[in-house]
Amino acid sequence: MVQKAKILLVDDRPENLLALEAILSALDQTLVRASSGEEALKALLTDDFAVILLDVQMPGMDGFETAAHIKRRERTRDIPIIFLTAINHGPHHTFRGYAAGAVDYISKPFDPWVLRAKVSVFVELYMKNCQLREQAALLRLQLENGRPTPEDSAEPAGLLAELSARLAAVEEQAEALSKQLDESPDAAAVATAAHLERKLTGLRRALDALEPGAGNGAPVVPSQS
Repeated sequence: MVQKAKILLVDDRPENLLALEAILSALDQTLVRASSGEEALKALLTDDFAVILLDVQMPGMDGFETAAHIKRRERTRDIPIIFLTAINHGPHHTFRGYAAGAVDYISKPFDPWVLRAKVSVFVELYMKNCQLREQAALLRLQLENGRPTPEDSAEPAGLLAELSARLAAVEEQAEALSKQLDESPDAAAVATAAHLERKLTGLRRALDALEPGAGNGAPVVPSQS
């Protein structure tokens, strides 16, 4: 069973959280509520999230301050943040949102279909990255066990074939996602997809290096960055 992605919803008003849950329930992912910036930061200490929907106007720690804390933490700095706001003070206010690290800035009331589509892109990117990390973990396990030789049992060769097939499936999905994003105005999503493709390329090269007859050079472990 594929593990569901977690989406963090941050808003001090319960009715707004309820509305977001109604809009995003069709994505069939795990929706986590936080009623304040402090509560959001606490949730981010233990769980991994695909995307954060963050209200700007909140008592105490507002959305901008919360985002600044998120971006300062190594564990959470790369999580996409979509700001939601009921106020619009013009370009300067919007620029402040992007400067705080947001990938998007949406004014209320917003189109539910548009919001759901934007969130779904980041969920899909997150799931592809999870698949990539799984393939990398299997590859590292194979590397730790040593390069297979003709004298070895057929088990390592079978593992390599399985890894190659699973990686091919992820490569195909990533390529399809990149094509969908070709015309997208969302620069952050496009950049994330390109980064994913580069990591996939590195993993494929490392996997190819494990094949019998690939040469005597040491295989390169793909970067985890």
